[in-house]
Amino acid sequence: MSTNETSGGQRWVLALTSAASLMVSLDTQVVATALPVIRLKLHASLATLEWTVNAYTLSFAVLLLTGAALGERLGRRQMLAAGVGLFAAASAACALAQNATALIAARAVQGAGAALMLPLALALLSAAFPPQRRAWALGIFSSVTGIAVLAGPVVGGAVTQGLDWPWIFWLNVPIGLLMIPLIKIKIPATERVPTRLDPAGLILATGGALGIVWALIRASSLGWASPEIAGPLAAGIVLAAAFVAWELRAAAPMVPVRLFRSPPVAAGNVATFAVFALLMAMVFFMAQFLETGLGYGPLGAGLRLLPGWATLAVIAPFAGTLIGWVGERPLVAGGLAVTAGAMTWIALIARPGLPYGQLVAPLLLAGCGVSVAIPATMSAVMTAVPSAAIGPASGTLNMLRQLGGVFGVAICAVVFAAGGRYGSPATFTAGFRPAMGACAGLALLGALAGLVIPGRAPSPSPVPAENRPSTITIRS
Repeated sequence: MSTNETSGGQRWVLALTSAASLMVSLDTQVVATALPVIRLKLHASLATLEWTVNAYTLSFAVLLLTGAALGERLGRRQMLAAGVGLFAAASAACALAQNATALIAARAVQGAGAALMLPLALALLSAAFPPQRRAWALGIFSSVTGIAVLAGPVVGGAVTQGLDWPWIFWLNVPIGLLMIPLIKIKIPATERVPTRLDPAGLILATGGALGIVWALIRASSLGWASPEIAGPLAAGIVLAAAFVAWELRAAAPMVPVRLFRSPPVAAGNVATFAVFALLMAMVFFMAQFLETGLGYGPLGAGLRLLPGWATLAVIAPFAGTLIGWVGERPLVAGGLAVTAGAMTWIALIARPGLPYGQLVAPLLLAGCGVSVAIPATMSAVMTAVPSAAIGPASGTLNMLRQLGGVFGVAICAVVFAAGGRYGSPATFTAGFRPAMGACAGLALLGALAGLVIPGRAPSPSPVPAENRPSTITIRS
């Protein structure tokens, strides 16, 4: 068989791993346009709505590297099937939830399933294709992921409006039940590797992130001086510091902290954290503004979010060429500066009854800015690490991307709650405007980090696809 041809087995691997990524990526976005309906049906508060998003993302983030290690230790195919089964079962639990507490718990389990699925899907796909065809396969995989991100709010809106909010979760169940036997039959078994786990690092990272996020989410209702806030916040900071200290001395660290001594690695990771923080916060509040503030239904809100997301699908295929021409620094700093301006624009014009046409331009600008920044941040990191550290560096980027989303929603919700509430379009908009200002601040943080990335001479010609770092594999 020619090296440019694809076998039937490879096509099955590509299809099944892409389907796994589709499920994981869709569920990061599909809840966005269902949030106002969930709030009314389950009598949920702002903090509860945050946890329906953050419970999934937080467990996904902190278990991601452990999921990859379990796959190496117990078999990638077996653990991918287990992850799909866990994800489907948790989706059914989400759909059956009769109250907000049950929904949040099921979402956390869903995130654990996703933490098994995504890294193992990437590993199986990379192993199935030779180097000369790997970039092509990863491009298809990335396109499917991009479609899921683009379609998530629309699918969530359509299903919520046409059926009811539980059906956004029921959709995962038949897909998962079909995929499990196909994974076991069509994907070849991989050799098990005696990989060491880092349970202490996992406990410290989970405890640190949970303590800080808990304090951020509850502070608006209890006040920063409350012992219920001060205690978890202090514990979270101490555990986060202990995590860094532990990782510096651990024999098998969960996160290669020493890599952060490299300026492009540190700056690229900070920028990645910032860009996904603003993206998740923007989607969380923009979907609700379109419904609560402007009166659109769930489907209408999802469709009106498309201009911001469509740029990811249009610009991303050219990201490698852009990076080859100008390097990473101007794309990260310039792109996120444009996004900061767009977020400020939305904050200034937002009002009840605002004509949607006035939002199109800033949404497009925000989308263009992050579309050039995301691949460039990842390229800055992946081209700066030695080849032996590519796997850990990629896993760390994945983790920080998810944690960025968690903290972005939590931080912007604190800002929202200081001046707004859900009582009416006017009161919601009063909090929405400063929340968009906070998104602009996160974008500026990423832009400043981008300025730290060392400049490099432009490539004389576009970088060939097979020689580019596989940054596309860690974008959702």
